[in-house]
Amino acid sequence: MGMEQYLSISALTKYIKAKLEGDKHLFSILLKGEISNFKRHSRGHLYFTLKDEGAQISAIMFARDAEWILFQPKEGDHVLVSGRISLYEPSGTYSIQVSEMKPDGIGELYLKYEALKKDLESKGYFSVSHKKPIPKFPRKIGVVTSPTGAVIEDIKNTVSRRYLLAEIYLYPALVQGPGSAESIRNMILLANQAGDVDVLIVGRGGGSIEDLWSFNEMPVIQAIYDSKIPVITAIGHETDFTLSDFVSDLRAPTPTAAAELATPNKADLLVKIAEYQDSIDYRISQFFGNKKTELMYLDQRLDMLSPTQKLDALKKDLKRNTEQLMRNASYMLEGKHKLVSDLRLALRSPEEKIRSYQEKRIQLDLRLNTSVNTMFRGKIHQFDLLKSMLTSLNPLMLMDKGFAVVSKDEVVVTSIKNITLGDDILVRLKDGQLKTKVVEIKENNHGKENI
Repeated sequence: MGMEQYLSISALTKYIKAKLEGDKHLFSILLKGEISNFKRHSRGHLYFTLKDEGAQISAIMFARDAEWILFQPKEGDHVLVSGRISLYEPSGTYSIQVSEMKPDGIGELYLKYEALKKDLESKGYFSVSHKKPIPKFPRKIGVVTSPTGAVIEDIKNTVSRRYLLAEIYLYPALVQGPGSAESIRNMILLANQAGDVDVLIVGRGGGSIEDLWSFNEMPVIQAIYDSKIPVITAIGHETDFTLSDFVSDLRAPTPTAAAELATPNKADLLVKIAEYQDSIDYRISQFFGNKKTELMYLDQRLDMLSPTQKLDALKKDLKRNTEQLMRNASYMLEGKHKLVSDLRLALRSPEEKIRSYQEKRIQLDLRLNTSVNTMFRGKIHQFDLLKSMLTSLNPLMLMDKGFAVVSKDEVVVTSIKNITLGDDILVRLKDGQLKTKVVEIKENNHGKENI
């Protein structure tokens, strides 16, 4: 039997890996297919399967390459990828390591759209500070659209229904196909040169991304950006967004909505006019009410300033001042009288002063005696009360009523529990003492006696 040489699984896998990854035809390949089993890792890596009708291959795109994708890949997208074949040794499976990816077919336009959008945004074309306010009450509304489409009719009907004071000016333009971008741009420039309209609506009906592509081209975008007239765009359906929508001063989801955004609603205006009328009526009523109040105060002031009122006020002041003068004179006379009395007292002879002092001493003696007697009577009364309280607390007083104090070994006995048969006890009465011996003990226990 020959000496066969067996390879390990690892050795075989390494050999296949070297063959696959070393093949120059597999180092850089271009594939197209449909995305399935799409997963985005938290670190930014993309894991998916690329398949067609007959086969599939695993694919991975690392975060460093995925961040340069100009669209958001998802399940079912048809894409064009470039990359190289690699083999994962632990499982022995091969896959394509994707370095670039873009949508297949219509995706080319989408990529162009995204690239231009990113460039315009970086240059400030979408800046809010550049957008102009839409006038609230436009006199003339310009519409750049196809003269044969439904857009102009929808706008006319909406404006006539909402705001009859506005006139519609049509600027006919091609809105699809070759030369449409230049046609739209020229109509916007013409409206700005004429300067007849207050607001400009630029729009068209729905369609595919190719149909709406004129509004993603620079001639139209630049004309809208440079327009001195505020521009409202109404392009395609509500879900369609073109680059003109981002540049314009206001984007409307439909042409009808654009007409509504460009004009006030007459029903709202009538309500607002009624509110203003009510406010005017209220303010007028308030104004005249204030004037009536001012007139009433002026009448009162005029009455107060009349000669009769002044005379009455002066008479009241004269009476008040007279009474005050009399009171002050009386106070002054009393003060002078006291001063004279004091002077007379000071000028009296020594004998008169002595007599005066003697009379004053006698009065003070009387007051002193009266105070001492009053205080003495109070102390006697207080002593009697304390004596009565002390007497009521004296145990000897109870003995007069037949009570006695029982003691054993000089300790007062208060309970039979402190006494045993045969104990010698001392009974103290009010007029003497008895020494006796306990021969019997009776305890009161709810009507029962224990001996």
